[in-house]
Amino acid sequence: MAKHVEVSQVAAPTAPPMGAVVAKANSAVAKPQAPARVGRSVAGERWIARILRGGAVISGCMFLASLGLEALPQSQMVQVAIDTLRKGAASLLLVTPVARLVVAGTMLGLRGEWRYTVYAAGVLALLALALGAGISA
Repeated sequence: MAKHVEVSQVAAPTAPPMGAVVAKANSAVAKPQAPARVGRSVAGERWIARILRGGAVISGCMFLASLGLEALPQSQMVQVAIDTLRKGAASLLLVTPVARLVVAGTMLGLRGEWRYTVYAAGVLALLALALGAGISA
């Protein structure tokens, strides 16, 4: 009968050490953080894609509208509208990559990648300097 008791004592499950339970709880908590970081990265890429796509589509629509205005009888008002639409479309095409740089710098800055944020700010400062020098000339 003593052998039976020994076998049942050996077969009885023992509670895991306290550190093992904590490690399992920490590993379960750590797993959702990785997909959340990837989710933020994908969300940032989506915003950048939306900005680039939106800028291109709006600019294209403005160019098409200016071409449509060419079919109207020529007057000074129509010529001003055509000129305004074309200049606006060209300006939007130039500003869209700058907006992408702002969004990318901000998104990466929020993720803690400060080096890229500093580079983006430097490029934006150089663009502003060049624009200011071009306007004053």
